[in-house]
Amino acid sequence: MENTNFDIQEELKKLPARPGVYIMHDEKDHIIYVGKAISLKNRVRQYFQSSRNKGVKIEQMVTHIRRFEYIVTDSELEALVLECNLIKEHHPKYNTMLMDDKTYPFIKVTTNEPFPRVMLSRKMKKDKARYFGPYTSAQAVRDTIDLIHKLYHVRSCNRSLPRDIGKERPCLNYHIKQCDAPCQGYISQEEYRKSIDEVIRFLNGNYDGILKELEEKMNAASEALEFERAIEYRELLNSVKKVAQKQKITDSSGEDRDVLAVASGEEDAVVQVFFIRGGRLIGRDHFYLRISKGDTPSEILDSFIKQYYAGTPYIPGELMLQEEVEDRELLETWLTSKKGQKVSLRIPKKGTKEKLVELAAENARLVLSKDKERLKREEGRTIGAVKEIAALLDLGEVTRMEAYDISNTNGFESVGSMIVYERGKPKRNDYRKFKIRGIKGADDYGSMREVLTRRFTHGLREREENAELGKFTVFPDLILMDGGKGQVNVALQVLDELHLDIPVCGMVKDDHHRTRGLYYQNVEIPIDRSSEAFRLITRIQDEAHRFAIEYHRQLRSKGQVHSILDDIEGIGPARRKALMRHYLSLDAVREASVEELAKIPSMNEKAAESVYKFLH
Repeated sequence: MENTNFDIQEELKKLPARPGVYIMHDEKDHIIYVGKAISLKNRVRQYFQSSRNKGVKIEQMVTHIRRFEYIVTDSELEALVLECNLIKEHHPKYNTMLMDDKTYPFIKVTTNEPFPRVMLSRKMKKDKARYFGPYTSAQAVRDTIDLIHKLYHVRSCNRSLPRDIGKERPCLNYHIKQCDAPCQGYISQEEYRKSIDEVIRFLNGNYDGILKELEEKMNAASEALEFERAIEYRELLNSVKKVAQKQKITDSSGEDRDVLAVASGEEDAVVQVFFIRGGRLIGRDHFYLRISKGDTPSEILDSFIKQYYAGTPYIPGELMLQEEVEDRELLETWLTSKKGQKVSLRIPKKGTKEKLVELAAENARLVLSKDKERLKREEGRTIGAVKEIAALLDLGEVTRMEAYDISNTNGFESVGSMIVYERGKPKRNDYRKFKIRGIKGADDYGSMREVLTRRFTHGLREREENAELGKFTVFPDLILMDGGKGQVNVALQVLDELHLDIPVCGMVKDDHHRTRGLYYQNVEIPIDRSSEAFRLITRIQDEAHRFAIEYHRQLRSKGQVHSILDDIEGIGPARRKALMRHYLSLDAVREASVEELAKIPSMNEKAAESVYKFLH
């Protein structure tokens, strides 16, 4: 587990009494549950109270929780949409309620038409229309559209304008003063567009004018004793307030962007990054920084962007920042050259984007105030440990490390594992596994050569094809081999053949299979066993081995054992079935003597000797 210092009872005390989303992790740091809460403090604590009747599923889930994290939001409405986004992204084991394809409504303005309409839509299409939302209350959306018709007199009909102008009589909405009848030519296209511009400003969050106007009309109607009309304005006023709980969590543009905000103290700072992919907030991360007294948020962000995006494998098309940075144009040019496409830095001043940056800043402040000591420890275990390793090997910046291992059973079904650590943390989405194809028998060096050749050949091909998000596009800053001189030399030979220059280091174990040191440039470098670098190397070595073994076990099914026996000369389907019926497993067959094997029905001494020699 990567979070051995996480004290659940202590962290429960730090939970804010705010709306938000909580994320539960198991012992392998996998996300097993995502939930929303109107009060994170009350909701999360309920899981760990023994007196509550939780149900079988929740009780089982709680036994696997090793840590949790949370994201605060401004409303339960936002929390619900964020919960849905995270569940769709991570597919947690214990979530069931939001795994369907339930859709939330959008407000669609058909700006691609000469006389646009405003309507409810369940899907967001690439049709040059403007979409706002999604919202979780369809009734509030309908009320808002109804309000827009009453305030701005835009059309709701399906007539094709201007082609059908004057062909039919105006509809009822014109007579009840909810439409200016562009179908009759009573309003010009330019004047109608002004009304649509007002509608878009309203949907972008400029509610103050509308709320004030509705309140004035409500009060005027009340003073005039027009109580039914006053009630109508009051209901519309409430509908606008309901929609005013903006959905900052989802961006209708559908673009990829990172949202960055900072919270700082005298010597410490936390940068919060929200990852928006395809218009959905799919995750976040926070980074602890040591700063000098007097460093401004702008300077901290400037420094963070340079360090973080120098090593990250994916750069979105837009970074939304809390503060203006001094080197903005230079950073845009640099990021654009790294991505190969235009990258913009923006500082939103209003609307949903500004609210999203504020949300990131608030989460950064919470992390800094409540988790500063834990973040310091975590930084030491991750980024600090990577820096120690880089210093030991006399390397520059090391962000991404890849480790490789081979697993087989007496040479059968050899598999290779590739695990990835970035900034000292496992990046499991980038893990890869290889089934060895061209090597027979227990040849670990040959198997490793095949794995590395396939991995980097594939990566070079993806780079030539500009596959920005390919499986192997991003290359490591350091390769870690599970072994010493032999494995390191194999890796260096492969890299040399492919004309790649990547440092390769061996993770050497002692006679008791415990990590002993690092083998680099023909020298074994000892590591202080009490250091964070040693602990990280041990975790990486164990993780590479675990991942290889896990894949190998998947292949060692009964059908796979059958295929191994089929490789033995003189063993056909009948003898294979007889062996498996009698011994049930390959290990049991291997432990049998020639005499015992010869006694199996359909076997003879020659066939028994063939099986014994093959397995030994």
